[in-house]
Amino acid sequence: MKINKASLWPIAVTALAPAIWGSTYIVTTNLLPQGYPLHVAMLRALPAGILLLLLVRQLPRGVWALRVFVLGGLNFTLFWAMLFVSAYRLPGGVAATVGAVQPLIVIGLARLVIGTPIRLAVILAACIGLAGVALLVLTPRAALDPVGIAAGLAGAVSMAAGTVLTRHWRPPVSNLTFTAWQLTAGGLLLVPLALLLEPALPVLTPLNYLGFAYLGVIGAAFTYLLWFWGIARIEPSAVAALGFLSPMVATLLGWALLGQSLSLLQGVGFIAVLVSVFIAQRRASAAVK
Repeated sequence: MKINKASLWPIAVTALAPAIWGSTYIVTTNLLPQGYPLHVAMLRALPAGILLLLLVRQLPRGVWALRVFVLGGLNFTLFWAMLFVSAYRLPGGVAATVGAVQPLIVIGLARLVIGTPIRLAVILAACIGLAGVALLVLTPRAALDPVGIAAGLAGAVSMAAGTVLTRHWRPPVSNLTFTAWQLTAGGLLLVPLALLLEPALPVLTPLNYLGFAYLGVIGAAFTYLLWFWGIARIEPSAVAALGFLSPMVATLLGWALLGQSLSLLQGVGFIAVLVSVFIAQRRASAAVK
């Protein structure tokens, strides 16, 4: 069975988003002030959302005002907050592996919310991808922290719920407008968290401004425009499987730019991730024929 050629374009376009997210770690650690995760999340989402709002000049009304804040809270506020808690309390490999359970959660939520059938091939693809991420990023000395594990799982559930509900709730506006609404809502919800739970940011350097500009314009506005566009066209489980590309790209960038070594097991992880993505996309393509 081959992937339906008509579905290759949305898959390729949507895959750009998690691939670009793979650069977030390098940008954050090398260009941004350390120890301000909520401020970083807020300054990644809110300026990008406001920029897009200035372009579309349209605000949500009626039921969509509430729905947009629910989606923004799930896709950005809660997800990014829990992601950073997990990253701070767990080694990067453990945090990434915990987050990689998201496609399995999406499969269950998509069945409950929008009635998507649960297929054995899709579950297999999610498990292969999870194993591939573990091989890519886990180390023998990885430590487990209960709070970090709980935060990682909460982040995975939040992003999974946001993915399914973004597919389920489609407003009568353009994808650009929908993205602007969600980014702005998520950023606004992050403002009180950042101000109450973290100290004020230090004086920013030109490199800091460059890092924030990249994460906001490229890592948020551009990538989530692609991501939400793909969610509207691709089965949720197939979209979620594309998320495995993020740790793969992050590992490749660490090798190419930071001189990190790659092991044989990581090579196996690369193959597993690609196999997982292929199976998930092939099965979703077959389902829409």
